Amino acid sequence: MTLASYQVPAKECQIEQEVKRSKFLGFVAPATSRQEADDFIRTIRKQHPHANHVCWAYIAGAPNTTIRSMSDDGEPNGTAGMPMLKVLEYSGYGDIMVVVVRYFGGTKLGTGGLQRAYSDAVSQVLTDLPMKLKVARTTVLLTFDYTHDGNISRLLTRYDVQDIEPDYAQQVTLSIAIATSELSTFKAELINITAGNVEVLLPDSD
Repeated sequence: MTLASYQVPAKECQIEQEVKRSKFLGFVAPATSRQEADDFIRTIRKQHPHANHVCWAYIAGAPNTTIRSMSDDGEPNGTAGMPMLKVLEYSGYGDIMVVVVRYFGGTKLGTGGLQRAYSDAVSQVLTDLPMKLKVARTTVLLTFDYTHDGNISRLLTRYDVQDIEPDYAQQVTLSIAIATSELSTFKAELINITAGNVEVLLPDSD
């Protein structure tokens, strides 16, 4: 189940730190889908073609989504991507991805050292990251007679609704994006004020 609301990055940020002469560049960015995450990873790779490793992790959706992934990008298994993902999971943030670019400085850090370096880079880039609240929304399509237009318009003012797109033909068709947490109550009120004379479709549902 998607959470009603959660914190997401308000913009991209980056940091730089050095561990035993290895340079670690940490990047964080919004990611609402796998495609968006993949695009950001490609962008960072193009910016750092000579880096030894470009490791990453993301949670593309609400904090409890299963759309998440990570990569060690050539570092020993479990020393980069997983520690990075663990920091993201612990943060409770959603729609978020991190990339850590490493330029090897000549001194091996060992398994524990790598895990600390990558997780520290992510923790550091999250420290001053501006966040904003994202409200989960459901797109709803309403169809009703003109006689109900006024009552439904007044009802909408009492709910958290965005992207109101009306279409006036033989009947009124109204597309709205309502806060998912309010959908059940809204539908009940909607059916009540129209005496059930309204068609409610959820285009987002399978």
